[in-house]
Amino acid sequence: MVQIRTAVVGVGYLGSYHAEKYAALPDSTFIAVADIDRNQAIAIARRFGVTAFTDYRELLGKVDAVSVVVPTVLHFEVADFFLRHGVHVLVDKPMTTTVEQAEQLIRTAKRNGCVLQVGHLERFNAAIVALKGLLNQPLFIESHRLAPFKPRGTDVNVVLDLMIHDIDIILSIVNAPIRHIMPIGVPVLTHDEDIANARLEFANGCVANVTASRVSTRVERKMRIFQPDAYISVDLQEKRVAIHRKDWHGQTGEMPNIVVSRQQYSNTDALYAELQAFLQAIQNGRPPMVTGEDGKQALEIALEISAGLRPSQRID
Repeated sequence: MVQIRTAVVGVGYLGSYHAEKYAALPDSTFIAVADIDRNQAIAIARRFGVTAFTDYRELLGKVDAVSVVVPTVLHFEVADFFLRHGVHVLVDKPMTTTVEQAEQLIRTAKRNGCVLQVGHLERFNAAIVALKGLLNQPLFIESHRLAPFKPRGTDVNVVLDLMIHDIDIILSIVNAPIRHIMPIGVPVLTHDEDIANARLEFANGCVANVTASRVSTRVERKMRIFQPDAYISVDLQEKRVAIHRKDWHGQTGEMPNIVVSRQQYSNTDALYAELQAFLQAIQNGRPPMVTGEDGKQALEIALEISAGLRPSQRID
């Protein structure tokens, strides 16, 4: 396979991990990092033996693909610049601040033959990957994503910060239009909502109850899926899946036995898998696992939930 020249724009907390993975991926020739914080850019560049820039535009002509890991309000500006110049882009979630911006990125990527992947990292969580082949017309989904308060990420509310992960997963699982949304949320430590819940009713009858909090005393990332033939419990934090199925073998009464099978996926690296898939999509000329359209759909629902938390700002 042809080596892909890579770079990371924005090397704060998450961006520094992107740099680490690009430096390790066999199909990546890691070239540079860019960050407006000169000291941070230099520190990360020295760590991996690459070049540091403070202006991302200086990367043009030097790289084939970039990760855009800047604050959300800058996602569109930076991603649009690279896509317009034929550079493949992985942009962190939420994809942009508006649906219109997301649509523009999708159009620009298509026009210039670029891969546009959205960084919904949980799609690469081994516990979520394991669901493939297990799902059979889910009827009810319940998810909880809880985390202690951290200043980073508070440029958006908890829906766009945390809940959007589960929105994206659920949309990919159900694969049907949403008919109705019932949201509720409150601010606790910031001016935006820090805890929120949304009931999503799908056109095929499935219902999802989604909760996210960034003011919890513990970390929890769990999803429960109920379908006609099984109850599936997913622990995304611990990367565990438990499948509960009915077994009538040998039963003469009205209640079946419940057979449980459990699987642990501890030795996996979701970010490495995400960036590897990004590079493979570029090499193979195929759509990425999480497309721009996927990112736009998750953003659209997250924005509608956010607007519903403040009725006066509801989006029609």
